[in-house]
Amino acid sequence: MRGELRGDLAGLVAGFGEALHDAGLPVGPDRGERFARAVTLLDPGSTDELHRIARATLTCRPEQFEILDRVFDAIFRGYVDPAGAERGDANAPGTSTTTQSGGGTPTVSDRPSTQEREVEAPLSTVGSGAERLASRDFATLSPDELALLTDLMRRLAVATPPRRTRRFVRTPSGRAIDLRATLRRARTTGGHPLRLLRRAPRTKPRRLVALCDISGSMEPYARAMLQLLYCAAGTSRAEVFTFATRLTRLTRVLARTRPAVALERAGRAAPDWSGGTRIGAALKRFNDDFGRRGMARGAVVLIVSDGWETGDPAQVGREMARLARLAHRIVWVNPRTQSPRYQPLVGGMAAAWPYCDAVVSGHSLAAVQPLLDALQGSTPHAAHQ
Repeated sequence: MRGELRGDLAGLVAGFGEALHDAGLPVGPDRGERFARAVTLLDPGSTDELHRIARATLTCRPEQFEILDRVFDAIFRGYVDPAGAERGDANAPGTSTTTQSGGGTPTVSDRPSTQEREVEAPLSTVGSGAERLASRDFATLSPDELALLTDLMRRLAVATPPRRTRRFVRTPSGRAIDLRATLRRARTTGGHPLRLLRRAPRTKPRRLVALCDISGSMEPYARAMLQLLYCAAGTSRAEVFTFATRLTRLTRVLARTRPAVALERAGRAAPDWSGGTRIGAALKRFNDDFGRRGMARGAVVLIVSDGWETGDPAQVGREMARLARLAHRIVWVNPRTQSPRYQPLVGGMAAAWPYCDAVVSGHSLAAVQPLLDALQGSTPHAAHQ
């Protein structure tokens, strides 16, 4: 076990802390940091040593031990009900052999021995279930299975291309001379500018704007994309909207909360969740109320939809043309494109296709990398994957 903890300590602490919080133990970032620091310093060599560290750093009262022990057993030792073997076959795995006590009465141990626990539940198995789920289609995942992908999504980085700002930063490789800084430095040399200081425009990431289709056919993919944006783009300038029969802004709803809670709030904030689809009307509302006011200007726009339009497809084309004139880049996520025989024949998708810089499937976590590349602009213009 020694050394395995260092591989993904951040994911371990985040997943374990979230499970404890869901079980009712008030574990905050301070306790999680204390647990991570103790694991790094002590370098536990067994599951029992890790258990003692967890008790010492994540609990403050003895009555909290029961919750921590239950969650710890479920995650690190691979069982939830240690006494369950007594109610089944006596010869089943995990049940110790009977021993004769002094009075001749056979007894069965309530819990596996320390050696058995460490052999049967090595720490390297933690997270293996989430890794197996990474290749499955988001539409086949239950909400609980989708939550297991949280740690894997946190390892991804949603990045957008940089853009120049009106502010400048001093740099030796700058093309322009920083006259004020040069004259200020010359005061130390009697007014002689012995060294020319240079400057260059400061850059910062472009804004990311996500429009997620939450109609019936796209509901599981929308949930996955919202969770991905929350986990991987939590610190970036991301604006999130959902649409079906109407447009709903969810940026504030998704801020500063855990993914499970954020998705629940998103469902309450979007009254048309799993309703019909009016892509053209939603795009028009966005362009009128947000896009032309500056939100989409120079931004990377991510649209998650299968292109099924119940309204006029011509409106989709008109609004996509307006959006393309404002945005730096438009990336469309359509899980139907995972099929090599897919063609953009659906009215809404056919109308939007010419205005997309990239079309990717994004149907599973394993297929997210082309999406991340498209958002960053590393894919060729008008690349459809």
